[in-house]
Amino acid sequence: MDTQGVRWTADQVLALAPDDASRRAGSKLGTAGPWSGAGSGEGAVWGLCRGSGSKPYRTVVDTTGPAYQCSCPSRKFPCKHALGLLLLWASDGAAVGGGEVPDWAASWLETRRERAAAARTDGGEGGATAAPADPEAARRRAERRAARITAGAEELEQRLTDLLRGGLASAEQSGYALWEETAARMVDAQAPGLAGRVRELGAIPGSGPGWPVRLLEECALTHLLDRAWLGVDRLPGPLATTVRTRVGLTAPAQGPTVRDHWLVLAQYDAADSRLTTRRIWLRGRESGRTALLLSFGAAGRAPRLTLPVGSVLDAAVTLHAGAGALRADWAEQFSAPAPLDTPPPGGTVTDALTAYGNALREDPWLDSWPATLTDVVPIPTEYGWQLADARPAGRDDLAGASGGPLGGEAVPLSAPALARPGLWRLAALSGGRPVTVFGECGHRGFTPLAAWSPEAPGETVPLH
Repeated sequence: MDTQGVRWTADQVLALAPDDASRRAGSKLGTAGPWSGAGSGEGAVWGLCRGSGSKPYRTVVDTTGPAYQCSCPSRKFPCKHALGLLLLWASDGAAVGGGEVPDWAASWLETRRERAAAARTDGGEGGATAAPADPEAARRRAERRAARITAGAEELEQRLTDLLRGGLASAEQSGYALWEETAARMVDAQAPGLAGRVRELGAIPGSGPGWPVRLLEECALTHLLDRAWLGVDRLPGPLATTVRTRVGLTAPAQGPTVRDHWLVLAQYDAADSRLTTRRIWLRGRESGRTALLLSFGAAGRAPRLTLPVGSVLDAAVTLHAGAGALRADWAEQFSAPAPLDTPPPGGTVTDALTAYGNALREDPWLDSWPATLTDVVPIPTEYGWQLADARPAGRDDLAGASGGPLGGEAVPLSAPALARPGLWRLAALSGGRPVTVFGECGHRGFTPLAAWSPEAPGETVPLH
């Protein structure tokens, strides 16, 4: 056992990579060859990596964060050297044994931990106390922005009215340019949430058979959001907060702070030309609460927050307000990550669909809801892959009419899931036997993000 706790697995390390290129480059550095002076202890791993220059790169990882420092010029976090060092630490105890922290690593660790302690004490970033804001000036700014969003929502309502009067077929003829122009106007109105919905509307006519139905559905939801914003002052508090969030007004986390042993279930990035968004799903072992951490990076840059998938962390998160109250901010970590020893508790396909339906009553614009399915089997059907509840005991000789196990409900996998290599990892992990799967359940189907087999309940298999 390492002096700082249980070593991570290679999968947990690779889950921290900001992109596939970093994952591949880090894997090449996960051997002892390029490293010297490597060691671990006091919640840190450090080493010197031979590079193209005359001096080796100094790399140190604070595993209680995790946080990374490397003298290389990379702007990715973690860089390939940090990933390679962690992979070496995970796989070769002899190469990265215990030892005394060198001065160059100790200096960075001490500074970082002093800043973290000051932030916890003062409630500010790096211990700095923010100057008190002018409440009156803040109120005027909020009123001006609300007025711009209202003007944008009214303009979008007119755009939807014109579309329906002219017929949905006109959307295919007019092309994407008109939608992009409308989205740009929503950005000018400081309503990025509405801009995102407009861009989705513009992409639907080219999405394949059945697009008019999908376009009508999304137009209805966008209209509902417009009308909700125009009457937001008359809505109940949680729903009003949800509407403000959906149009693009961000608010600080003002809910309770919850300390728990958080299971890191999944982490994945979604990127466009402007922003990279990282989603990290957590589940509290004691509270049973599910939390979503969001982290953002500018285009081409990975978000800073990374957590090892398949680990358990004693930590606190601060919840956001709004319907569902899933989103949270990372507040404080009290221990190094420990390996997950058992999958999260879950339920049936029916339980997942019911939970999603209940969440929709609070947030009609919700695309999906987190769910853990216990004892499900991935099966191919003529309609595509599905996750089906396991066959009832004693009825191995019968199958249901849908192609799934008799008596069990099934949910189709979403189109993005069908296009990912994770589908084949899931099928291989199952081999026709029941497994536990965590993912997002929504109107487009189920998107699996992680899975566990009964033979290795402590081994988290990422599927994204």
